[in-house]
Amino acid sequence: MSQSAQFLGTGRRKTAVARVRLAPGNGNIQINKRPLEGYFPVESHRTAVHQPFVVTATLGKYDVFISVKGGGPNGQAVACQHGIARALLLVDAALRPLLKAEKLLTRDSRMRERKKYGQPGARKRFQFSKR
Repeated sequence: MSQSAQFLGTGRRKTAVARVRLAPGNGNIQINKRPLEGYFPVESHRTAVHQPFVVTATLGKYDVFISVKGGGPNGQAVACQHGIARALLLVDAALRPLLKAEKLLTRDSRMRERKKYGQPGARKRFQFSKR
């Protein structure tokens, strides 16, 4: 496998960051040196990771090596999805309309709101007492 046959993409969601490496192969997906099924036991997370390939009809054509850190399982799954979609763009720019129609190229910028001082949470307030 030569260096020119690899395509890199970075995906992000909440505090999760996924570094994706795509290489021509037979559809193996490794996340943090573990198989997809071992890393994401929940079916919905695995479906999210596969979605860019399903949309572009490239399922089973590329081996995927992902290094992901930060966030929780859901954020990591969507970060992987985002990274794979961006890497597929480097493979073939003609896939852009398909990926864009499914909103797979959009970085979901929603983040957790910080806790405010003097209060129990971001929005929650201590009970108000008039007397």
